Amino acid sequence: MNWNQLLIDQADWHWQNQLRPRLEGLTDAEYRWEPVAGAWNVRPRGSGATSMAAGSGDFVVDWEYPEPDPAPVTTIAWRIGHIVVGVLGMRVASHFGGPAMDYFSHDYPGDAATALAQLDAGYKAWIDGVRTVDLTVKCGPAEGPFAEYTMAELVLHINRELLHHGAEISLLRDLYRWR
Repeated sequence: MNWNQLLIDQADWHWQNQLRPRLEGLTDAEYRWEPVAGAWNVRPRGSGATSMAAGSGDFVVDWEYPEPDPAPVTTIAWRIGHIVVGVLGMRVASHFGGPAMDYFSHDYPGDAATALAQLDAGYKAWIDGVRTVDLTVKCGPAEGPFAEYTMAELVLHINRELLHHGAEISLLRDLYRWR
């Protein structure tokens, strides 16, 4: 039994049949639409809604640490940025030799097309890495609370994150269309 392929198949079925098709036709207006006042978003530099806005380019992502309680509602732009950086990019960097990535050095796009290109590239890099990783090794210190977990446990966690955040993005698209 090829466990790497089984884990890839789980994520890829969701990606190919649910999440990625739901993102087709995403407009810039939808991408940055704020469903409630105070929603966290990707904003032009200098107009961030939080004291810790993060990003290296013309746009920044609203950010606070520790996260407020209750957690803020976030936009599609914010969720895609989170998947690109925190879910996929940082893991690709720490486990598969990808470029260094974190919330503060990432260049967040202000438009949907560029964000989707970043998402596609991050997803491909993650899946390519999972193809060859030894699932039995420990994640190590780069994973903080997941340091003692095996790579199999991390891959399962990332799959859950893709499912979870993908569902949130899909719901936001539904709400935008029916507003």
